[in-house]
Amino acid sequence: MLLVLEFLGVAAFAISGALAAVRARLDLFGVVVLGMVTALGGGVTRDLMLGVHPPTTLQDWRYLLVSGTAGLLAFQFHPQLARLRRAVLLADAVGLGLFVTSGTATALGLGAPVYTSCLVGLITGIGGGILRDLLLREVPLVLRREIYAVAALVGTIVVGAGHVIGLPAGPIALIGSTLVVGLRVLALWRRWNAPVPKDPAG
Repeated sequence: MLLVLEFLGVAAFAISGALAAVRARLDLFGVVVLGMVTALGGGVTRDLMLGVHPPTTLQDWRYLLVSGTAGLLAFQFHPQLARLRRAVLLADAVGLGLFVTSGTATALGLGAPVYTSCLVGLITGIGGGILRDLLLREVPLVLRREIYAVAALVGTIVVGAGHVIGLPAGPIALIGSTLVVGLRVLALWRRWNAPVPKDPAG
């Protein structure tokens, strides 16, 4: 079940990246590549930081297949997917929760300090989106108003704290993922945004 949910997250991230590429008027190759970068970028960055070579997502062909297929489907059916925006955002939230907690747990399992593991987990969740936005020459979404990185940070702190206390890794990862998804969905529903500086001109 966890593997199915992880692939769902990969597909959701790939679709979000591919749809951003469609809006930027990239060609088929660009759409698929941007979708794969969005889906796999965070995991690859995590493994490079932890010294895992080659990265896990490049060892298992299923990650490439799922992300590439999702990118192709987004290119072909982007008008229909645009009407399913809420479902895509929900799947994206699930992917964020799973990637954040799995990234943190992976770092802890490899013996990284809790502080480092939390940072690695955060980067695992938001790294692909940052790479997507940079490739499109945009300010990364996580640095703008939406409650995205904050939700990811909460999840990784929960996993790190559970490790320090000595709680079972599986249940605490599930709790962390649920909190990330819940905060993200609640922020979207309530239209919560992080504070921004006042306009100095006004």
